[in-house]
Order: sequence, then structure tokens, then C-alpha cells
Amino acid sequence: MKKILVLVEGQTEEQFIKKVIYDYFYQQDIFLIPVIIETKEVKSGPNYKGGINSYGKIKEDLQKLLGDSSAVIVTTMIDYYGLPNDFPAFNRTGTCYQKIEAAEKAFAAEVNNHKFIPYLQLHEFEGILFASPKAISDTMDTSRRSITIIQKIRDRFNYPEEINEGTETHPSKRIQKLFSNYNKPFHGTLISTRIGVQQLLNNCPHFKQWIESLLEKSRN
Repeated sequence: MKKILVLVEGQTEEQFIKKVIYDYFYQQDIFLIPVIIETKEVKSGPNYKGGINSYGKIKEDLQKLLGDSSAVIVTTMIDYYGLPNDFPAFNRTGTCYQKIEAAEKAFAAEVNNHKFIPYLQLHEFEGILFASPKAISDTMDTSRRSITIIQKIRDRFNYPEEINEGTETHPSKRIQKLFSNYNKPFHGTLISTRIGVQQLLNNCPHFKQWIESLLEKSRN
């Protein structure tokens, strides 16, 4: 069995790795292990985990993971939306896919380690949830009256990952406007579990590219 370490932004991404895509990799003899970014050290009790204050903290945690000789790959699952201001410079022009490619290339160049495969989530975790309006509606609205509204949002874009980075239109904001009780770690995990890996791969090209790159590199 090979081991891949995934530095993740918070509990939602941690649960997504464990409950949605872990088995997909395990079936191919790969352990996928999420590690939450530690954002605050405390003298008593466990360190606070989740969220990103600075790029320096991301890199510090990455270096620890890259030092694990038993890991064949170290990767990330971090939202593109709201990246810290000191993140490696990249071009913010072009399509969202061109922007994300530039950001990941700058990230990889700055870390400069052959084991590292960067992944930034377009535009944030909730984007991939729109791969299935039905899964969102089934989880958040037992009456299912909201599915038409969710489907209309989804239909405005070629792929759910393209749902954008406006302050009032980014994916989580859209969900929160529809469902004030939306709780990212709890509901995000339930919705993504209902969607499943295959539907995500079919609907989210950047996510698919990441999964395929992990599998390809792990075989080499």
C-alpha cells in the first residue's frame, strides 16, 4: 500500500477525504490521509485547526508532511476563493481554469519538491456540491421545493466548478442564501457523500484532473 498525505483547509475537507474519496483510492492500494492545517498553537489542550491565516503557515505544515519518507505524494485541498494575500504570485486573468492552473504552478514552483502535487479547489468546496442539485435539495430541504432554484443556478454554468468567486455569489454564499441553517462540516459531508466520487469525476474537470494526477504519480 502507498500513502498520500493531503493537507486540507478544515474539517469539511477532512471528512470529504475520509468518507467520499478514501475508498476510491484504497481500492487501488493507496492510503489517502488528510491532515488539517494547524492555524493556532495553544499551551493547554489541542491546537486549533482549520482555516488559513497565511501562506507561511500552509508552507510550514507542508514541509512537515514532505519530510515523511513513507509518503509517496503530498498534496493539498485548499479553496481558491479567499487565498491569503501572501500566497505565491500568479496571474488572475483568463478563465477560471487558466487562473487555477497559474496559481497551482506558482504554488508548486515555490514549494519546489518532487513529491508535491498542489490542488486548489475551484472556487471553494461547495462548488462541487452543485454536481448534484438533487443531493443538495434532498439533504437541506425535505419538501424538495428548492431543487428548481438550485438547478437553475447549476444550469448557468458549464461545470459546477465555474460557480464563481463574487462576494455574494460564491458557492457557499448561494447555499446559505437558500438554507440559513447550512453547516459546512455537517451538511457538506452529507451532500458530498450522497453525490459520490463518480458523479464528481463526471461533472468537475479540475477535480478529476487532480484525482487522475494522484493516481498516475502514485504508479510511477
